[in-house]
Amino acid sequence: MEQTEIIQEIKRLCVEHNALLLAHNYQRDEVQEIADITGDSLALSIEAARAAKDVIVFCGVHFMAESAAILAPDKTVLLPRTDAGCPMADMVTPAGLRALKAEHPGATVVTYVNSSAAVKAESDICCTSSNAINVVKSLAADELILVPDRNLGRYIASFTDKTCYFWEGYCPTHDRLKVADIERTRADHPDALFMAHPECTPEVLALADHICSTSGMYAYAAKSAARKFIVGTEMGILYRLRKDNPDKEFILPSTSLICPNMKLTSLEDILQCLQTMSPVVTVPEETRERAKLTLDRMLAVPRD
Repeated sequence: MEQTEIIQEIKRLCVEHNALLLAHNYQRDEVQEIADITGDSLALSIEAARAAKDVIVFCGVHFMAESAAILAPDKTVLLPRTDAGCPMADMVTPAGLRALKAEHPGATVVTYVNSSAAVKAESDICCTSSNAINVVKSLAADELILVPDRNLGRYIASFTDKTCYFWEGYCPTHDRLKVADIERTRADHPDALFMAHPECTPEVLALADHICSTSGMYAYAAKSAARKFIVGTEMGILYRLRKDNPDKEFILPSTSLICPNMKLTSLEDILQCLQTMSPVVTVPEETRERAKLTLDRMLAVPRD
């Protein structure tokens, strides 16, 4: 089938199955282009729960589909590629987290949404890259366990006097961005502002003009008077940045800023997923209920 035919059939099947097609900001351009909604992982899961749809097709990685299943248990959640995982999420296990909790029994566990449902179920509250600081400020505990991203954890810790213990996980894609990459790109583009995701290393974040989530980058680029930006996150974000700001330039400082897992899902995969109504992602009810508590607590934290 030609690509136009594939797209038409995907749209027809979405109507037939009353399906909502979601795509993460790091997905391939052509996947983002046909999605009903694009965004970060938690925002998409919230949309999945709100939508009057029977089926959610989540073009992302496994923990994201799990989050949708946690928040929308009455809907069928499909993940076109079950091999689309998250290395950082895989770096922490429930057993490992339980062991760390035993070492620090008075600490509150703050877990990044980029984690499995089973790890969320062992936590006290979740956070995103955009609300992490507010979440930490809302907590009464003097000690925190920050899981699983050491880079986000240390960024959070710089905004609090609380004692923080870090799980030494990381996003391989963001961790690959080096100071030398930024210095070289700034030398070539001295008029560019550097916006960085907090999953980058502390050394890279120290060079940033603005540190924010992917959704924060969209807002910052749109509002800024600058005409040129160095983008310190996965390359998939360039699709919407360029689409929304055709008069501005966005520069990727390194060719290593690509997540292979986020690029697995193709239009053909989405089509097959809708044709077969599989693979379905589910979360065991006991795990789902405990994990949902951590998300509910996070969502109850006041926003700025």
